[in-house]
Amino acid sequence: MESAMTVTQESARTYEVRTYGCQMNVHDSERLSGLLEDAGYVPAPDGESADVVVFNTCAVRENADNRLYGNLGHLRPAKVSNPRMQIAVGGCLAQKDQGEIVRKAPWVDVVFGTHNIGSLPVLLERARIEGEAQVELKESLEVFPSTLPTKRESAYAAWVAVSVGCNNTCTFCIVPSLRGKEKDRRPGEVLAEVETLVGQGVLEVTLLGQNVNTYGVEFGDRLAFGKLLRACGSIEGLERVRFTSPHPAAFTDDVIAAMAETPNVMHQLHMPLQSGSDRVLRAMRRSYRAERYLGIIERVRAAMPDAAISTDIIVGFPGETEEDFQATLDVVRQSRFANAFTFQYSIRPGTPAATMDDQIPKEVVQERYERLVALQEEISWEENKKQVGRTLEVLVAEGEGRKDDATRRLSGRAPDNRLVHFAVGSETPRPGDMVTVEVTYAAPHHLVADGPVHEVRRTRAGDAWESRQAGSSTGPGVLLGMPTVG
Repeated sequence: MESAMTVTQESARTYEVRTYGCQMNVHDSERLSGLLEDAGYVPAPDGESADVVVFNTCAVRENADNRLYGNLGHLRPAKVSNPRMQIAVGGCLAQKDQGEIVRKAPWVDVVFGTHNIGSLPVLLERARIEGEAQVELKESLEVFPSTLPTKRESAYAAWVAVSVGCNNTCTFCIVPSLRGKEKDRRPGEVLAEVETLVGQGVLEVTLLGQNVNTYGVEFGDRLAFGKLLRACGSIEGLERVRFTSPHPAAFTDDVIAAMAETPNVMHQLHMPLQSGSDRVLRAMRRSYRAERYLGIIERVRAAMPDAAISTDIIVGFPGETEEDFQATLDVVRQSRFANAFTFQYSIRPGTPAATMDDQIPKEVVQERYERLVALQEEISWEENKKQVGRTLEVLVAEGEGRKDDATRRLSGRAPDNRLVHFAVGSETPRPGDMVTVEVTYAAPHHLVADGPVHEVRRTRAGDAWESRQAGSSTGPGVLLGMPTVG
């Protein structure tokens, strides 16, 4: 098998990966960074131009194309002035546009798709030697992303993909055609990766899939996801388990039971609604209706009264009437979401919705969007105010609080994933450590704990973060079913 020439230390080239889009892209970017470092590249220092710039793209939003080509245009002068520089474009937009990228931006060196991210080092070397652009896109997955070397962004939390691809046909979404049909990993392979990560100091894992709760469809076990959650409960040292994103149509009561009965599975659920109108859900080809969605939320809260539920909502889908929009507002009022990611519908070429009649005028979509955001802000604030006075164990995070330096606070995540800014006591915790604090104030998007820190619990994850800061190895990749040092 062809492999990339390892870059010598004397000639080590620098790299930068720029990530757009969903958590799966974040997961893939950690793999891309791991692959490049495995081949001898080193991260570009902050503020310095990299020899290799990789764009890991998203194709979901309307302006994705403009954003990519704008960024490529900004890099062209740097490419002209630095003959060593290479530019690579991967991800969903690369899978969609393929050779069009090199036609529009001929200074791009490599284009690779969602199914062959492992080819990047070889393609960069081939482009350098042959002096021409390399475009390589596969129609099906070559290797599961989690089998590749990785450089994790966090020392204390990690993504673990249980599946890739999607078997649904939502009319607004282009992802299934770009990432393919769902491919599931065997449970033993997933658990082996989790155990290896915990051995490296990780305290929290997020199980990742385009439709994470349909996990098991490929090997014929419709209860596999609930079983996987329960199995995570037996991994010593794993303190927090999350997952994203489930599909309401496939959400089963055994998953609710697994969440409620497995101590390290957090009482937090992100479940996309998209619309509260049954008519619009039908047009979207979302195979559930508002009643089913609300029923899931009711059962989740019956089993876990403290559960924080968040969602995704699209405003202005083709044909959406004011009555349809009111139905969405009604579901939002009943659901009492902790927060919601709200989007204005945008046309994506290649999707059925792009050619539907009754595209909604921009000004109508904007006005509805503002009403939805205002309602959800009100609900989020009311729900957060209920947290005031509660004592929470917060996993200290890195980079979560943009104003931490000015306010002399640190930030982290509560078990239900709410963001908490807390005052620093006599002992300064490290990212990855746990602190116990009391909430003193609530805002719509965060909580504040300005009282004394009740306890600082130093953890293996904090040790791992400290070790990373000291410049020790960030650790291995994980190979399918057999953890090993990369």
